[in-house]
Amino acid sequence: MLSPLLTDLYQLSMAQGYFHTGRASDQAVFQLLFRRLPFKGGYALAAGLEQVLDLIEHFRFAHEDVEYLATLRASDGGALFSQDFLAYLRELELSLDVDAVPEGTAVFAHEPLVRVRGPLLQAQLIETALLNAVNFQTLVATKAARVVHAARGQEVLEFGLRRAQGADGALSASRAAFIGGCVATSNVLAGQRFGIPVRGTHAHSWVMAFDDELSAFEAYAEAMPHNCVFLVDTYDTLKGVRNAIVAGRKLQEHGGKLLGIRLDSGDLAWLSTEARKLLDEAGFRDTKILASNDLDEHLIESLVLQQAAITVWCVGTKLVTGHEDAALGGVYKLSMISKNGGPLEPRIKLSEQSSKISNPGVQQIRRWTRNDRYIADAIYDEAQGCEQPTRLIDPFDPTRQRVMPPELAYEDLLVPVVRAGKRVAASPSLLQIRERAQREIARLDPAVRRLVNPHEYPVGLSSQLYAERLKLIQKARGAKQLP
Repeated sequence: MLSPLLTDLYQLSMAQGYFHTGRASDQAVFQLLFRRLPFKGGYALAAGLEQVLDLIEHFRFAHEDVEYLATLRASDGGALFSQDFLAYLRELELSLDVDAVPEGTAVFAHEPLVRVRGPLLQAQLIETALLNAVNFQTLVATKAARVVHAARGQEVLEFGLRRAQGADGALSASRAAFIGGCVATSNVLAGQRFGIPVRGTHAHSWVMAFDDELSAFEAYAEAMPHNCVFLVDTYDTLKGVRNAIVAGRKLQEHGGKLLGIRLDSGDLAWLSTEARKLLDEAGFRDTKILASNDLDEHLIESLVLQQAAITVWCVGTKLVTGHEDAALGGVYKLSMISKNGGPLEPRIKLSEQSSKISNPGVQQIRRWTRNDRYIADAIYDEAQGCEQPTRLIDPFDPTRQRVMPPELAYEDLLVPVVRAGKRVAASPSLLQIRERAQREIARLDPAVRRLVNPHEYPVGLSSQLYAERLKLIQKARGAKQLP
């Protein structure tokens, strides 16, 4: 359960400002989105929502939380937060409404993954934790999906615990990697907490702890007769394979089975091919060859194209850290606000960078399908509706437009998950989320799924939302005074 203090200080500073200016209860709408697809890819997989729902449902400032905030000091040495504001926090319970795309959904740049509506102060307080959960898990789930795509149906194991960014990062990464398609994790706590299958071999230190490699393998086989995967590259890889075969034969005599060998260094394509020959000649045709050593989707794709004899991929550092992108870059933008209890009014953020200009309204995503394949998305304002037929306009190049005929099947992606601060539907299991992700990826065009130079999936604004956005941009810029 996350603490409400898992936030940036400025969220609490703004909250106190809203409280003292009488605007704490003004209604607001915020949208969580990202502006650029990670890994130069063609899609992302939404993840992290379950942690958000848990935060909202259990959001309360404990006594010790408020006591800590009371110790913070401003620049003049006085209390940073007023006593009446702290008293307000003690009694605060969230009454927000939240709509979100389900975890495991394929999503694209500028689309709202989560929409928060309710009192301005409350919506502000959850921003940081919401972004923390969704940004990281979406990044890792997407990376895992790319790695699994490169493996072309072969098993991918997540082995990144020791290289993850702390314990919390490791747990979140294991969860997200499973959503993205990994079949198991080395992280035992993640296995307990999330029900993810756990897998593992042994380290080089096991081999080095014995007088010779064969003795190490035989001892391991005796200790773990039904979980025998030998790491064979401590000294000499192919000699290690031969020792694994000797230990494997002895294991068979006692009713065990040599499940696999693991390669962790060297020319994985050549070594795996040579190891396969040795294993097959010795009658170990069912013994799997696992590979590790700083793998990512690009190296795996290369090894697959080289016809490496690897059947299980153990991916760690570059998966759980989201290499080559350090973060998803998701943002949380105000799109509607009320004044003194009045009606909601649209808001827009301008920037010298066109990609950072936000969209107004109570946004929803409409996705069209043809022959069970996704073909285009529209972002529209629920208050305006989505006209039929729908004209999609690229907000960064309005000459790029397409019309979606009314006879096409479609669905709206954001669904209610919280009303008045309480969950309104049971959460799917992690396995169900993972299965959803696999169905979602399968419904994308292969050109969108490819790892390098993917086809750009069409996403545009509805004509009404585009017109509203343009009007607000012109109004805001027209009000600026030239120097």
